[in-house]
Amino acid sequence: MMLTKKVSQIMTSDVITTTPEIDVVYAFEKLMEFKISSLPVVEDDKLVGIITATDVGHNLILDKYELGTNVEEIMIKDVVTISPEDTLETAINVMKDANPGSGILNQLPVIEDGKLVGIISDGDIIQEVF
Repeated sequence: MMLTKKVSQIMTSDVITTTPEIDVVYAFEKLMEFKISSLPVVEDDKLVGIITATDVGHNLILDKYELGTNVEEIMIKDVVTISPEDTLETAINVMKDANPGSGILNQLPVIEDGKLVGIISDGDIIQEVF
């Protein structure tokens, strides 16, 4: 069964990231440019947060940010992550259980020894399983 495959086998290891001090507008442009739904926030190789295109776009439209608001001020600090050794089944369960109420998480940063080594999306898993 495909669900026993390891996260490391299908994750994207070339992760597009941002750093905490970057202006929110630039971060959003990066999300749009690379057509990705979330950007892990990294400092010294350590994952310190994540921002999502949905959140950022929504708040930009509503004009919620002061000029010069940086990523650190708006990022989600309590990031749900997964290990490269975990199975796809585990990844699916983590995505489902991560944030009840706001639907399913669609991307999980992959962490090994405290470092960001990849990212896996619901789309990656769906392609693999179906």
